[in-house]
Amino acid sequence: MSVDRRKAALFGAAAAVRLMLFTLFLGLPDVLTGRVEISTPVTSFKRLQEGLFLYTHNVSPYDGGVYHQAPLLLPLFSLLPDFSTYPLLTYLFYITIDLLGANALMRIAESGEAGSSRLFTSPRKDKRWNSLHIAALFLFNPFTIATCIGRPTSVLTTCAILQAISRAVSGFSSTSMFALAFASYLSMYPILLLPPLALLCYDRRPSSKTTKSPIAFILSTISAVAGSIYALLYMSFQITGSWEFLSSTYGVQLLLPDLTPNVGLWWYFFIEMFDSFRAFFLGVFWLHLSSYVGGLTIRIRRQPLFVIITLLGIFAIFKPYPAISDASLYLALLPLYHHVFPLMRYTFLASSTILYATLLGPAFYYLWIYAGSGNANFFYAITLVWSLGLSVLVADSLYAVLRDEWEVERPEMKGKEVRQI
Repeated sequence: MSVDRRKAALFGAAAAVRLMLFTLFLGLPDVLTGRVEISTPVTSFKRLQEGLFLYTHNVSPYDGGVYHQAPLLLPLFSLLPDFSTYPLLTYLFYITIDLLGANALMRIAESGEAGSSRLFTSPRKDKRWNSLHIAALFLFNPFTIATCIGRPTSVLTTCAILQAISRAVSGFSSTSMFALAFASYLSMYPILLLPPLALLCYDRRPSSKTTKSPIAFILSTISAVAGSIYALLYMSFQITGSWEFLSSTYGVQLLLPDLTPNVGLWWYFFIEMFDSFRAFFLGVFWLHLSSYVGGLTIRIRRQPLFVIITLLGIFAIFKPYPAISDASLYLALLPLYHHVFPLMRYTFLASSTILYATLLGPAFYYLWIYAGSGNANFFYAITLVWSLGLSVLVADSLYAVLRDEWEVERPEMKGKEVRQI
């Protein structure tokens, strides 16, 4: 069987599973849409429907204080038939977005950037997984499937980030920067990926463009992102007729006025926070989230793709409104570094912790909201366990990559135990 037929079979099976869940279990999409693990105030499909209703009736979608998503999503989804009458096309749209993301993920895997970058080649690079296996792990990950069925707009951000990385490893820096700008326009936090993504574009640039200095190249990528974001924002202004969408979309993520529970760490902390300290700790939390970018980009300069993957794992833990779609994106990209998995030390602990939190999270939320036999501490405790599992996985993968680089620099230390002195 040729590779193309295998790819078609994989994509067809993934699409069939999603379509079957959409059509055979008619109540499942609405159930998953209401789950706080899948939908957040800035990605919820229900809130998108409310904003779309106001938009189609010539009312500002931001008047009610419910819709907090990008304005360009409104004309995009207004092209689809009414969801309550013809839901099939909306289902197919979300399935297509997942398949486009998987296709980009395959191109990233086929580039070989994970095992051999411009500045570093791993001695274990031959142990990498086939691109079809990596795409299958993404398409059949329960987190990915649940996100698709729940229909949050975060699937568009996931696809845009994967497209940005895919275009970067293919040497197309302009389209990579536009994809990053679009992801940042939708969710804001992807703009923090600009430094490592710009370095990845520089490392993978075509030989015909090698004469450009690094500083000039970085400045050109920054200009491309800034110009693309400005164009998207100006189009949004033309659609809404005012700039009020800025405070209703990006202001909500920066200032966190909506404290709807989610799988992150911010909501409970700011529920308990005194108003006089709120501004200070908002600054601290955002500073903490962004502080990883510079250090990781400098320390792992030789492997910018891994910097991007690690930052996505950190965002899945520490961003204001995380969901399982963020974890599914990180878990989709991590197998690109399968060759360093043997160097990881706490794989069982991390996977067990994530599985434990996945199974008990809905139960604790039910005890709090529906049964009334628990309180917010129940759900927040399990989200702490979830964050702990992801943190262990991120730290352990970072150790494995650094150990891989260290063994190249000092071959005599290969296989020896690391001890803290």
